[in-house]
Amino acid sequence: MATSGETLLLTLRLAGSVPVRAGRELQQQRVAAQEAARSVDSVDETQAAHRRAEKQFFAAFDALLDEAPTGPAYLGKEKIAEAVAGELLMLEELGLHVPCFVLLPTHLHAVLHQPGGHSLSLYKTVELLHQRTAQQAHRILRGQLPAQADFWHPGFHELPVLGAGEQQRVQAYLLAHAQRLKLPARYGEWPYAYVAPVARAT
Repeated sequence: MATSGETLLLTLRLAGSVPVRAGRELQQQRVAAQEAARSVDSVDETQAAHRRAEKQFFAAFDALLDEAPTGPAYLGKEKIAEAVAGELLMLEELGLHVPCFVLLPTHLHAVLHQPGGHSLSLYKTVELLHQRTAQQAHRILRGQLPAQADFWHPGFHELPVLGAGEQQRVQAYLLAHAQRLKLPARYGEWPYAYVAPVARAT
């Protein structure tokens, strides 16, 4: 894992993949937890409480996504999975590093490392990813997805990955995701799951 820059776990989800009420309730819980974290006196304790709140929100939100109670499951279509996976790896050409990602029927998780001083913001990166993959998905789904319909839900969720040890744990969690959900075996293989090859010393 690179020592400079920032490593993030990103979650992107399809439009309509979470019931509005359930998503709103989780956000309210998140805001309440963040406000409680700010009330702690110690700076270190405040940061730790904020970190716990963010990890708890990620766990609850991911569980809700895994239930897939509503909405489409377009990422389970192999042609779309191939297109999205290809665009994720294209981020390497923009100077980002993509150590790992997994595609589930309604959402994706990707670990991205942004080197220090990188000129492209995270928000612009995700915007480009949204635009390029949505265009391809609309072509693939012609006749199934109206031209004006959103493919992705706007925005994304980010969780900083702190240190090599945590990155290894996150990667293990992502790569085991499909098996935990008892999805078909293909979800553990390309193009649904990816881990970057380890560079060998010369």
